[in-house]
Amino acid sequence: MADTPIIAVLTGDLVASQLAGTAKVEAAMARLKRTAEDISEIVGHDTRFTRFRGDGWQMVLKDPSDALMATLLALADLRATGLNLNTRIAIGIGSAENLGTGNLSDAKGQAFVLSGRLLDEMPRKHTVDIAGGPKANYPWQVAVIDLVAWQSSHWTAAQATAMATTLRHPFENHQTMAKRLKITRQAMQSRLASAGMQPIASAVMAFKSANWEQDS
Repeated sequence: MADTPIIAVLTGDLVASQLAGTAKVEAAMARLKRTAEDISEIVGHDTRFTRFRGDGWQMVLKDPSDALMATLLALADLRATGLNLNTRIAIGIGSAENLGTGNLSDAKGQAFVLSGRLLDEMPRKHTVDIAGGPKANYPWQVAVIDLVAWQSSHWTAAQATAMATTLRHPFENHQTMAKRLKITRQAMQSRLASAGMQPIASAVMAFKSANWEQDS
């Protein structure tokens, strides 16, 4: 078991998709697929985005420290569409026996079980939750997830777009990112400040610097 990799699995579904209609659901799922492809570029491996049960989806991250960044980018991209559809996300941290064949439909491991079970048990009004990882991480990781979920739920489409741009290009300055969005630097700074970028960036760094190896 010592050689079994510790990964993060993100399992999600769209909120109130039955009321949204087929066209919006398809557009939302297409957006999430593109987001997963961008995350694959950022983390340097295929996240194996897999759609299931109509409005459900899943992706895998070989490094658990990328889980919060990926979660935030999925939330931001979906809110930026203006479709008025949100997604719940259950993050499972644990071992992986295998990552499946063509997609994640036949993948196996503790991380997949934790993530799937967590989503099934998550209250409908709860947006993001996390399970697994070292016991020492439990108190702070749950607190971070709760705060980030609350903050992201208040983003406007413009703020979400600014956040998504920053998450994709974390080392660019505000002027360069503003040019990407064809807005002024002041507008970019205002949107990021209103979206809570500074504390969110600290939370992402906390996840990146944490030890995610399981307790022995």
